[in-house]
Amino acid sequence: MEERKKEKNIEKLIKERERVYMEIVKMGIYPYGKRFERSITIEKIHEKFSNIKAGERLKKERVKIAGRIKSIRQHGKLIFADIEDFLGRIQIVFDIMIVGKEKFDFFEKLNIGDIIGIEGFVGKTKKGELSIWSTNYELLSKSLRPLPHEWYGLKDIEERYRQRYLDLILNPNVREIFRKRFLIIKTMREFLEKNGYIEINTPVLQPIYGGALARPFTTYHNELKRKLYLRISPELYLKRAIVGGFEKVYEVTKNFRNEGIDTKHNPEFTMLETMWAYADYRDNMKFCEDMLEYIAKKVLGTTEISYQGKKINLKSPFKRLRMYDAIKEYLNIDVEKENDKELREFLRESNVEVPEYATHGMLIAELFELIEGKIEQPTFITDFPVEISPLAKTKLDEPEITERFELIILGQEYANSYSEENNPKEQRRKFLEQMKLRKKGDKEAHIMDEDFIKALEYGMPPTSGLGIGIDRLVMLLTNSKSIRDVIMFPILREKNK
Repeated sequence: MEERKKEKNIEKLIKERERVYMEIVKMGIYPYGKRFERSITIEKIHEKFSNIKAGERLKKERVKIAGRIKSIRQHGKLIFADIEDFLGRIQIVFDIMIVGKEKFDFFEKLNIGDIIGIEGFVGKTKKGELSIWSTNYELLSKSLRPLPHEWYGLKDIEERYRQRYLDLILNPNVREIFRKRFLIIKTMREFLEKNGYIEINTPVLQPIYGGALARPFTTYHNELKRKLYLRISPELYLKRAIVGGFEKVYEVTKNFRNEGIDTKHNPEFTMLETMWAYADYRDNMKFCEDMLEYIAKKVLGTTEISYQGKKINLKSPFKRLRMYDAIKEYLNIDVEKENDKELREFLRESNVEVPEYATHGMLIAELFELIEGKIEQPTFITDFPVEISPLAKTKLDEPEITERFELIILGQEYANSYSEENNPKEQRRKFLEQMKLRKKGDKEAHIMDEDFIKALEYGMPPTSGLGIGIDRLVMLLTNSKSIRDVIMFPILREKNK
């Protein structure tokens, strides 16, 4: 009942704004104005003039700004309005003696939400508020829909994501998150390029998906009459570039995985993927921790951050811990001595269901998931079972283990890296093992890629790749609880569901 009443009030306000819109048109004024050249941003006005005295007016300091009206207050022959642009907010004073009666009266037709361009001079009120006294203004865009200004932001968090444009209008802190996202990616690229990396682009539509253990989105190309897949990873194409002679390549890219949605997962997400010739996973451990320290210092000015009330230090070096040793430390299980039956029994007692086809390595991975949440400070978990790392190089002295690490912070994976398998015969064997698992029901097992094998047969130097989840990194550095807070337009369930 209350919701319906609110909807009727909004409909009434919309009709009133549309009536005023028609009045403005009849006056010969187009309510969606032309280009407006600003001379300064609101942020720069605050930086430049914050030290002037209360009551002082700098009539020679003429400025032109533009922004959205966020509040209006009228006191006789004075109108005060707060105007907001991307990075700042400032009070505008409309004095009938300065702006003129015609412009003063026209302001009555404006509403909160309208976008205007303003000419005027800078000063401070007697109470010391930095303001602009308008000498002229023009309407640039009439808002026909009222903002929900009776509360700060949107109450319904789902509506914030569905109407992100409204969320951005109402919440400057949300805009700040996306500004920092830009800075994080910019700084990441800066670090990579300083270290000799070249950015390349790989296909989004792929005839064979690969590079990760995940389910793809499938599409169909009408002209070619063939099935294609949205990439789950650019990894195998970056390796092809290494085969071709590149030595340090990267891509900041969108990946797509047809799997669940929660606070840490979105089907479309952003990744950094790199390949580094003549390096191994130990080199990438050092590179990864140095990069994250560099980004934190450049964007936040510190490596000591707080995430959801927990203190995290991103200063390198990070802790290193073998997966087997982590399981032994937290669960008191020696996976090298326990057989599959005993591991399955432990998992069953821990309420973890594992499929019948699960191998020894897959059981170990499930055990690690039980303790992953206990690891808070940045820690490289190293040396993964071969069955869950089909693209990684096997250790010569431990054939069940691969040269791989994941970076865990606050119980979540932030980076993944390994020494790449560059032996075409070994890679084929590992693909065939994956195909066997696929036949047994593992829908995320890797598929065979004959062209990639062919590329390896021409020779790929020893190489190490690194993948970093950019969305999760932005979450960490902006203290955001959900991945939807750092993706501008996240995928959501249908509203009626």
